[in-house]
Amino acid sequence: IRAGAPPAIFCISASTGVLRGYLDTKTPIVVLVIANSVNIALDVILVAGMGMGPLGAAIATTAAEWISAFLFLGVLAGKLPSAGGELGSNQLLSKKATPTDDETSDGTVPLTVVPALAIPPWEEVKPLIVASSSVFLRSASLQLSLLAAAAMAARGGDVLPGGASASVAAHQIAIQLWILCSFICDALAAASQGLIADALGRQDQDDARDITKTVFSYSLAQGVLLGGALYVGDLSGFLLGAFTSDESTQMALSSILALIVVAQPLNSFVFAADGVLQGASEFTYQAKTMALSAAVAFASFVFLQGINEADTLVHVWSALIILQLMRGLTALVKVVESEGPIDMMAKTSR
Repeated sequence: IRAGAPPAIFCISASTGVLRGYLDTKTPIVVLVIANSVNIALDVILVAGMGMGPLGAAIATTAAEWISAFLFLGVLAGKLPSAGGELGSNQLLSKKATPTDDETSDGTVPLTVVPALAIPPWEEVKPLIVASSSVFLRSASLQLSLLAAAAMAARGGDVLPGGASASVAAHQIAIQLWILCSFICDALAAASQGLIADALGRQDQDDARDITKTVFSYSLAQGVLLGGALYVGDLSGFLLGAFTSDESTQMALSSILALIVVAQPLNSFVFAADGVLQGASEFTYQAKTMALSAAVAFASFVFLQGINEADTLVHVWSALIILQLMRGLTALVKVVESEGPIDMMAKTSR
């Protein structure tokens, strides 16, 4: 059953990207709510009501994903209304033209995006292939870094009361906290990506600079708030008690929570900078700097291990923070570069 889901998932991802490109972030949320409501209803009917177990859950999830895909395609084709932006049956271009079969009675032309059955020429798909390849290499470098961090954490429990199991458990809890905060930060990155692309598309570099400065300010404030929330959770003991009652895991986790707390402003800034650079189509630059950042982080871990092998888990998280620091520094270099797409430090012409 689940083998039939990938086409729908790819369609959802592509459609979300198209809508985001038109600065429509509301429609994906509406579709998500509808799909999840269907998923929950089918779970109740098939799993709880009919006792189908995992098979019922698979049918419910796959059906919800295909419903999402068809809803997105309907919006992009102009057959269904959107929640915002320029696409959907309720959104029309203001451009006037001689009425045809594809136009409304008042001469406005509906903006539609439909799948093409023909293979496009290389000149048209080259920018997409280059960008996608760069994003893939960047993601691969990041995932390899996280994989290496998990492997090192599994080998670093010799000095902990609970051994390797306590080290791995603490690392996984910390990673989940990190990912949770990253998802929150990524919302700002997604918004900045669309806004920067829109500004540069209008050739309004002043607007792009203003957006960049605003996004960076918000990201730092967001990072401070996230760090403050984690600090309160750490200080009160809530984070330790909420995730585990094992004392050895709590001891290992307490040794790295402070690092996660202080890294949140940096983490938030890195995600915001990623959004800005992606909006400026600096995908190749991001791929190269991610590989450089991963190499520096690995070298830092080796150096720290050479000094003291007893604190492997702390060194793993120190290296992850160095990874983020390098990502932030390299992104900042491109953002302030006078020949770059943003040139954030330049004076506005307005």
